[in-house]
Amino acid sequence: MEAVKGKIILAILFIVVFALSRIPNPSLPGFTAAYALAFCAGVYFRGALAWWLPLVVMIVTDVGLSVFYYHVNPLRPELLLNYAIYASLIAMGKWFGKNAPFWKLVFGGILGAAIFYLLTNTLSWLTDPGYTKTISGWIQALFTGLPGWPSSWEFFRNTLLSGGIFTALFAGAAKVAEESPEEKTAGAREPEHEETRSEERRVGKECRSRW
Repeated sequence: MEAVKGKIILAILFIVVFALSRIPNPSLPGFTAAYALAFCAGVYFRGALAWWLPLVVMIVTDVGLSVFYYHVNPLRPELLLNYAIYASLIAMGKWFGKNAPFWKLVFGGILGAAIFYLLTNTLSWLTDPGYTKTISGWIQALFTGLPGWPSSWEFFRNTLLSGGIFTALFAGAAKVAEESPEEKTAGAREPEHEETRSEERRVGKECRSRW
C-alpha cells in the first residue's frame, strides 16, 4: 500500500513540476522539466505508465501553449519528432534503471537533455531557410541561432541546467517516496540501540570487575 501511494505521489509531482516549468519565461529559454520527466519516467515507472504519462502530459501542454499562448497550429509536424525523441529518453531511462547511483541518474538526465537539444537544433538547421546548409550553418544553429531570437547558446545552457536540476529533484523525491516506514524511522531508533549497547557493555565490565 505504501509503495502504491509513493508511486501516485511521484506521478503527481512529475506532472505538477513539469506543468509549472512550461509556463513561458523569456529570461530562461529552454529551461523545462520535459527532458527530466521523460528520462525519470523510464527510470521509475513500469509498463505502459512509463510511456503514456509523460507523453500525454507533453501533448496536452503543447496543445494548450500553441492555442492559448503562441496562437499557432497545435498539430505541427515537427512536434512528432519531439515526441519521438522524448520516447527515446524514456527508453534510455529504462536502460539506466532505478538502481543506478544518484550521480549516474543526474548524468543521464543531462545527457538526455543534450541529445534532445542536438537533434532538435539539427532539425531546425535542416528545415529553416534562415540557415545555410553547410557546417557553418549547422554550428550557427547549435550555438548562435538566428537574429531576433535568443542565442542558441542560452537554450543549450538552460537545457543542460534544467536536465540536471529536475532529474536530481525527481530522483530525490523518488527515493523518499520509495522508503518504507521502517527505513524512515531506522535513523531515529539508532541512538536508542546504541545507548542500550553501551549500557550492556558497562554492566559487563562491572560484572568482570567483581569476579
